[in-house]
Amino acid sequence: MTLALLAILGGFALLVWSADRFVEGAAATAKHAGMPPLLIGMVIVGFGTSAPEMVVSAMAALDNNPDLALGNALGSNIVNTGLILGITALVAPIAVHSKIVRRELPLLFVIGLFAGALFWNGALSRAEAIALLAGFFGLVAWSIIASLRERDDALASDVAQELTERTMPLRRAIFWLAVGLVVLIVSSRILVWGAVTIAQSLGVSDLIIGLTIVALGTSLPELAASVIAARKGEHDIAIGNVVGSNMFNILAVIGIAGVITPMPNLSPDVLTRDWPVMMAMTAGLFVMAYGFRGKGNINRVEGCLLLLAFLAYNTWLVLSVMGVKP
Repeated sequence: MTLALLAILGGFALLVWSADRFVEGAAATAKHAGMPPLLIGMVIVGFGTSAPEMVVSAMAALDNNPDLALGNALGSNIVNTGLILGITALVAPIAVHSKIVRRELPLLFVIGLFAGALFWNGALSRAEAIALLAGFFGLVAWSIIASLRERDDALASDVAQELTERTMPLRRAIFWLAVGLVVLIVSSRILVWGAVTIAQSLGVSDLIIGLTIVALGTSLPELAASVIAARKGEHDIAIGNVVGSNMFNILAVIGIAGVITPMPNLSPDVLTRDWPVMMAMTAGLFVMAYGFRGKGNINRVEGCLLLLAFLAYNTWLVLSVMGVKP
């Protein structure tokens, strides 16, 4: 039990460090390759910030723990929307200027509905997981096209500023890209072992562990990135990180895990508790950030509402573990 706790704590620390190195190395390498800043922000950074969820869920699926993988994906979206955007908006209200981000908000909602339709029969087959991955590649293709058409988007200027501040030589960028990826894989393996061991010791389901401890840990890179971006006035990066990561989590994280290990018996709680909460928070984010009458904005009151929703959901999880009906 003690060793498992140390594995979780050490895994989290290495995960956060390696994800940061991986994203910085990937972004700098892409810049040296001549990629437009907007494309780097939408694809490279978006993929990089979801890398912890992807690797952890893949490792969990390889270890035949698909519930942990699914819980990590759904839980990370709830953490991203409720905890991360809630805290970020409390630190500095988020103004949404990017046309790209405004287009991604309804797309995120549609992607969530698509996943729910696949879950509806209580299972996720390998064919359905492949459909999610196909959607992911379609999203990447759309991102490339959008980034080439909207080079003057507000998100592009925010990303360009970040790339200028964090420039590094090509060799160093490739070095950190490789080191970050290796440590990411190793730390994910350590984290999954610790999480499964804790779940078995406490008699808690893999789904609950994935929705809570693992989801929080794999979302820490997004928390740091969004808060720092908001304090620097780079609001579109702050919300763009979350929206992009949430889409990648549904399509790529669940898709990869489902291809490795199909999920023939999803927990009923996924459809009655976790997916509806994720969709409700996604809908709330859409209403707050889209800006139906102009620019979108998540103010401190709305940030507080998102945070309260996150806390209420986790209270619900705790009560369910204790066998208490909320």
